[in-house]
Amino acid sequence: MTSVVHPASQLAVNVLDAHSLLAAFGVLGVGVVLFAETGLLVGFFLPGDSLLFTAGLLCTGSAGEGIHLSLGPLLIAAAAGALAGAQCGYLLGRKAGGALLTRSRSPRLHEGARRAEELLERYGYAKAVVLARFVPVVRTVLNPVAGALKVPVRTFTLWQVVGGLVWSLGLTLSGYALGSSIPNVDRYLLPLVALIVAVSLIPLMSEIYRARRGSKPHGGAR
Repeated sequence: MTSVVHPASQLAVNVLDAHSLLAAFGVLGVGVVLFAETGLLVGFFLPGDSLLFTAGLLCTGSAGEGIHLSLGPLLIAAAAGALAGAQCGYLLGRKAGGALLTRSRSPRLHEGARRAEELLERYGYAKAVVLARFVPVVRTVLNPVAGALKVPVRTFTLWQVVGGLVWSLGLTLSGYALGSSIPNVDRYLLPLVALIVAVSLIPLMSEIYRARRGSKPHGGAR
């Protein structure tokens, strides 16, 4: 059963802290945050990776602080927020083109947009949409960028669902599994979250490494 939190705690919520978000809004907050992070450009700073992992951990009741979430509703909220958000971002990009990003003054958003375009050009639509899920900021801007570049709706929808489910359910279940198997796991929460985020970047780093090796010119006579 999801814990009931006093309304006053919602006034002091820290949107950059996963524990604070979960204490204030519970399972519903997970869906809303993932929707905002993947569907609205203003949500690029939200802590999607750590939120999912921490929420899964809190389902085991081993992290203390009086917060306990139910795994079933959490998985539904996480998947719904991630999938609906990405589709919304794509539709906004398809309708508004590049205007949304052009108006933004955030260097992080513009850098994320550049990396998103590189992913789409280098790896093709399917692989880029899946890989982007595991890169903060890029998972926010790739969706409208894909819409602006007129990536086919069916292609985008199929692969954003695949990537969204692997990302959202994978991180949540990872937190749940660790919380279930390691006593007092909350003592190691910060390093564990950092490790999960690092591991989630492995597919992208592997692809970049392979692409760079493939693009190196073969040595010749000097």
